[in-house]
Amino acid sequence: MKNFILKEIATNDMETELERIGFDKTYTSRGTLKFEYKNIKIYSLTPPQANILKQTALSVGADCATHRDVITSKTEKSDCILGGSISQLKKIAQKLENQPFGLKNLGENIRAFAEYKKPSVATKVVGILNLTPDSFSDGGEFLDYDKAKEHFQYMVESGADIIDIGAESTRPYSTPVSAEAQIGRILPILKYAKESKITVPVSIDTRSAEVARKCIESGAVIINDVSGFDYDEKMADVIAKYGVKIIIQHSKGDPQTMQDNPVYENLMDEIYLKLKEKVDFALSKGIKKENIIVDPGIGFGKTREDNFEILKRIEEFNGLGCEIMLGLSRKSLLGMKDETNEMKDIFTVALNTLAVENKVDYIRVHNVSLHKKLLEVLK
Repeated sequence: MKNFILKEIATNDMETELERIGFDKTYTSRGTLKFEYKNIKIYSLTPPQANILKQTALSVGADCATHRDVITSKTEKSDCILGGSISQLKKIAQKLENQPFGLKNLGENIRAFAEYKKPSVATKVVGILNLTPDSFSDGGEFLDYDKAKEHFQYMVESGADIIDIGAESTRPYSTPVSAEAQIGRILPILKYAKESKITVPVSIDTRSAEVARKCIESGAVIINDVSGFDYDEKMADVIAKYGVKIIIQHSKGDPQTMQDNPVYENLMDEIYLKLKEKVDFALSKGIKKENIIVDPGIGFGKTREDNFEILKRIEEFNGLGCEIMLGLSRKSLLGMKDETNEMKDIFTVALNTLAVENKVDYIRVHNVSLHKKLLEVLK
């Protein structure tokens, strides 16, 4: 009896694989859709909506999981998991066009979700400049203006795509810093960048709308709000007024409480839905979608296990339709509390390799030079 040879194909480039076996070239792009799969979670459908969606999925050879009580209508709402090839999902969307209960709109959402494919991105390296006495990694190291200026210039020369300046530590159990103190630390560096004609974009890591406003007027083009608008209700208005980019981060609680036994019923769902809520809020304030960057908030109200789960499933946040930032540099998920920063940087690079492979748009790091070398290798 002949033994057949089988091999799993683990690539996103199915078009090339089809061409290599002699597949009809005139049909390759359409044929590829039959070999690309997505599992989509759809929230809060009524039993009639869920039942119709399931039957429609089965009719094209796909499947849809629903709450077990959907068939008896003993549940008012059901989340659903719809799974199939891109080709099948588009057929489901088409079939839903003629269905009641608002399912035509759901079909349009499914089609858009199925057709979306994040383009290849050149991950950008965001260098960290902490003008603080108490940051978890390098607190006090760059509080002096001359040392801060020197490190800023070093990151520019190392190839940083963006430099993120913060003057308030938001590590666990840190205390707030006044807007005046933050401004006093940051503005001299912004002045130096302007006088030196440095063109690398500057981001400001602050929760304060007043700090954001002052820094934007002094040349900053991105605001990194780790509270995701929760700390200062005026932040969204400032971002909308000046038309700069905003990094909306997820955080469970504030720095004083976020690591007090953080618990989630469904980690990825809760982070995703909270970020979706914040993105919608930003849009309602007049902030443009292309100016929104989301950050799931590694270490901000998460356990070590939570952080690794986020890293493994980072692509799920593509569904928000925004660029993604990931900041895990030297953080506790590395499990290296007593190691040197140099050793932590090596392990940070290792984990950020996964982020780059998963098309994360920005990685926020302390060691710019090491990460630029990583990108060169992966390129």
